[in-house]
Amino acid sequence: MLIPRQKTPNLKLPTLGGAEFDLSTASGDRGTLVVFYRGLHCPICAKYLKELDEQLPALAEHGITVVAVSSDNQERTQVMADKVGSSTLQFAYDLPLTVAKEWGLFISTSRGKTSLGIEEPALFSEPGLFLISPDQSLYFSSIQTMPFIRPNFAELVGALDFVIKNSYPARGEYRGDV
Repeated sequence: MLIPRQKTPNLKLPTLGGAEFDLSTASGDRGTLVVFYRGLHCPICAKYLKELDEQLPALAEHGITVVAVSSDNQERTQVMADKVGSSTLQFAYDLPLTVAKEWGLFISTSRGKTSLGIEEPALFSEPGLFLISPDQSLYFSSIQTMPFIRPNFAELVGALDFVIKNSYPARGEYRGDV
């Protein structure tokens, strides 16, 4: 389990366009938002990534770098990026499921073709959203076991205003007896 205020695992993955995403060097002034999505087979993910794309300018204004990550290969990731239609959202691919587990993501098995007629991979990770501080420590996370009910990006941007104004610390770090 990742602990707020503690260093996260590193994340190095290829991205569309040929660059490599490296969490240890990718941070914006206030951090990095890592959005793990299920993959091309997930219509909810496509909608969610479009919502993320709409908030990219506001996140950049707050000093946040953003990357969308899945275990899909380059070809499937490119199809998803085309569906999303973003010219600025950074897509990373080939997430090893061993790394997904290090991040605490849940792993699901294929149920065949989705309602869109797209084959699910044999194994894939469920969604997760992580706001990582510039020192690569965990600030915020939300992990799902299903594709439904994800954090709202517009609300996240609004929360950043409060966090920045009040120097609000990461919460949930206590690990002692209760």
